[in-house]
Amino acid sequence: MTDTFDPIVLNLLYVFFGGILTLFFMWTGCKMFSHIVSFSIQEQLQEGNVAVGLMIMGMFIGIGTALGLVIGLGLN
Repeated sequence: MTDTFDPIVLNLLYVFFGGILTLFFMWTGCKMFSHIVSFSIQEQLQEGNVAVGLMIMGMFIGIGTALGLVIGLGLN
């Protein structure tokens, strides 16, 4: 099936759907993690808690890296 599509169009489709999947999993991961911890992540970020910000940043980087590797390896 991939022989019928132009490789540029196919890569753009991978990027589009990969971006949507990444945003969905980051949103889901943040929601799941906010149910696990005993504090409100949004309130802590509004108060300027740097540790919570770094925790969320690390979670987003980890999810993004994992999904990026999966999508990137799927292009072979």
